[in-house]
Amino acid sequence: MLVLTGLTMIDGTGKSEEHGVVIVIENGKIVEVGTQVSIPKEAKVKDMSGKTVIPGIIDSHVHLTFKPCADPFSTLLNESDSRTVLKSSEHASKTLRSGVTTVRDLGGKNYVDLDLRDAINVNEAIGPTMLAAGKPIVMTGGHGWPIAEEVDSPDEARKAARNQLKKGVDIVKIMATGGVMTEGVEPGSPQLSTDEMAPAIEEAHKAGKTTASHAQGTTGIKNAINAGIDSIEHGIYLDEEAITMMKDNGIYFVPTLSAPYWISKKGKEANIPEHAVKKSDASLKAHRESFKMALEAGVKIAMGTDAGTPFNYHGYNFYELVLMVENGMSPLEAIKAGTQRSAELLNISDQVGTITPGKDADLIVLDDNPLDDIYNLEKIYQVFKKGDPVK
Repeated sequence: MLVLTGLTMIDGTGKSEEHGVVIVIENGKIVEVGTQVSIPKEAKVKDMSGKTVIPGIIDSHVHLTFKPCADPFSTLLNESDSRTVLKSSEHASKTLRSGVTTVRDLGGKNYVDLDLRDAINVNEAIGPTMLAAGKPIVMTGGHGWPIAEEVDSPDEARKAARNQLKKGVDIVKIMATGGVMTEGVEPGSPQLSTDEMAPAIEEAHKAGKTTASHAQGTTGIKNAINAGIDSIEHGIYLDEEAITMMKDNGIYFVPTLSAPYWISKKGKEANIPEHAVKKSDASLKAHRESFKMALEAGVKIAMGTDAGTPFNYHGYNFYELVLMVENGMSPLEAIKAGTQRSAELLNISDQVGTITPGKDADLIVLDDNPLDDIYNLEKIYQVFKKGDPVK
């Protein structure tokens, strides 16, 4: 049994901070939390006075098989699967050490993501708890097609979803629009239709799995919503109708502000493909405005970085929360987006996301309070995953 004392706690629910908190951890779980906690004599006590604790961050959109270099896609396709495995394991370790204790991986290469997930689960690899999507479902030649399963009809989409479920995915990911990194497609253009996406979503829901849609353009976003999707990823070109549809249907928004931010910041000078830089530059303002509109309207927003895209580094995931604050969220709202909201989206809020008795002891102890400065999320004193300190 481990007891942490003297903490300032931000519990992930959106409530304001609480001081002088004691957290009791046993068998990887939070047993008791509060300011009036009796400390068992047999417990190992660690004084954390002056430190701030928050729940482990949950990144709802990563690509651990991607190297965040100038051209991750080409790099991935030109390396062996063995090299991808080694690289992905390193990315997972960096991610965990940065305080991200759970991730949703939304597309890898040849099911390496599923193997990495399973290896982490049995302590054969070091990394955050993973939910993995395997191969996204796309139209022939659609965004991400080299690592995806291509379909061209409702029946083919249904079969593709069943195939991904057979492989053991936790999420079914569907491409509703073009994207930035795939040459020859436009982010704003719709791709899979509502009629094609709906059967895939139906199959996922029948199996008790959630769904996510890469959806950047307005028409494609609405197509995915009408098809019954659970989350809109990126959402660069939202309009008022799309936002109302999201609110009315309880659909989550994962904005991934980091992805275009780093592409445009680094630019062609960093050897990012010209087509990607042009598309990113063209979408940057609209992306931020869409985020602000969704926030003001009360859409449920979860954190996701798209880590693995150009210079969007694994282990620097906290910067998504910085961008959320810079674009209108309070630090408290941003932390909630990266903890409780993400846990709700991933359907794991009974296990993680808040500092609550009965949940996994996934915690980040910080040297300074992130409510004073969101950059304090980088000042990590100790990360705990299921009660174990991460070295």
